[in-house]
Amino acid sequence: MLMTTNLITPVILCGGGGTRLWPLSRKSLPKQFLPLVSSGTMLQETLRRVSGEIFGAPILVCNEEHRFLVAQQAQAIGIVPAAIILEPVGRNTAAAVAVAARQAIEVDAEALIMVLPSDHVVTLPDALRAAVAHAAPYARDGRLVTFGIEPVRPETGYGYIEAGESLGEGVRTIRRFHEKPAQDVAEGYLAAGNFSWNSGMFLFRAATVLDEINAHAPAVGEGVAAAFAARTHDLDFIRLPKDLFAALPDVSIDVAVMEKTPVGAVVPANLGWSDVGTWDALWSIADKDEAGTATVGDVLAEQTSNCYLRSDGPLLAAIGVEDLVVVCARDAVLVASRHHAQLVKTVVGRLNALQRSEGENGVLTYRPWGNYRSIDMGDRFQVKRIVVEPGQKLSLQMHHHRAEHWIVVSGTAEVTCDDKVFILNENQSTYIPLGATHRLANPGKIPLHLIEVQSGAYLGEDDIVRFADEFGRT
Repeated sequence: MLMTTNLITPVILCGGGGTRLWPLSRKSLPKQFLPLVSSGTMLQETLRRVSGEIFGAPILVCNEEHRFLVAQQAQAIGIVPAAIILEPVGRNTAAAVAVAARQAIEVDAEALIMVLPSDHVVTLPDALRAAVAHAAPYARDGRLVTFGIEPVRPETGYGYIEAGESLGEGVRTIRRFHEKPAQDVAEGYLAAGNFSWNSGMFLFRAATVLDEINAHAPAVGEGVAAAFAARTHDLDFIRLPKDLFAALPDVSIDVAVMEKTPVGAVVPANLGWSDVGTWDALWSIADKDEAGTATVGDVLAEQTSNCYLRSDGPLLAAIGVEDLVVVCARDAVLVASRHHAQLVKTVVGRLNALQRSEGENGVLTYRPWGNYRSIDMGDRFQVKRIVVEPGQKLSLQMHHHRAEHWIVVSGTAEVTCDDKVFILNENQSTYIPLGATHRLANPGKIPLHLIEVQSGAYLGEDDIVRFADEFGRT
């Protein structure tokens, strides 16, 4: 049964490949899932700024491989999504917006949706909420509203929106979108006064944006309609058929609709916004010392200036350097000129071409039951630190090529090994022979921390035969 509400439905786009902030951000764990600017992840901060007051439960659109991570991060801050839609392949923002709009209309034919990326920084969330409330009447009247960021410098790393005629109270038509400009052009935009940075945030009626997609990008509209009609439900997720979704055009909502629609509008606003697209951008918004150096983690800095120094692993000591980005992950270190940090993407491309795992995967891997970190690896052995969240369990499984030793560091483990089920407490251990059917579970109320030592001829993650799984994996 359809219902009508005056609440705005946030649509949070959680895609992204994670290349520009390597080595912390990887394909398996992009920046939106990392705590880069606060104790919460960027996704969690995005969820917080569009919760309560004028907003309803959010719709999240994410890559299929990140589904459990998205669900866990929302749950950790007490937010229950209206839906989590899984994209089997990435097809840019036009398809994501269209499928989310269809989902919103399933609940409310008059739904107003607020589309925003999950990986941007907004340091003035009250200003964002005020801008959204101000724009809402225009969106309800059929305008496709975007939020332009009032420029504070001639930025060459952002696209620009050129405003046209006034629609009243600071809301203006869109004359034109402009790609990232050269320095002299950006200076002209700043002087003109009617240009704003393109934030990638939008507000519109779900029905209106679908009409405009159908009018200006019919291949997207028709393809999404077919894919959405064939959707299935899997636990808390909505799955779209891969063959239909993969056939969609790979195009942004800006190019597909906003650059063509006659009903576009822009609301310029000062939101303390950044897309945090490079390490230099992260430096620009970070807290710094009197010499302009930002430090995060276990860092010692002597006679350094205008640097971004971060370590998520070993001690990082920097002496007598300036204008550098130095980022230490547990398995890789980046050293770059702060002014050339955008070339990190090139390094990731080279790593992938060389089939180096560091390009896509870090040492910490998330699973629906918790996570594991690779501690050491050599010929015929691997050591992992495993964390199983309270009440969770791994699949009932076996391995053809490896045996495992489990040592409980803290918490309580329930172990199944063939026909035996028993409890292990802190400082106790067990052995899982090669070929044994086994399962690890945490029956306790605190996380289970366990060291696993694998030994055998082959230690790949694909050496798993699952007999039963709580999360529908095969």
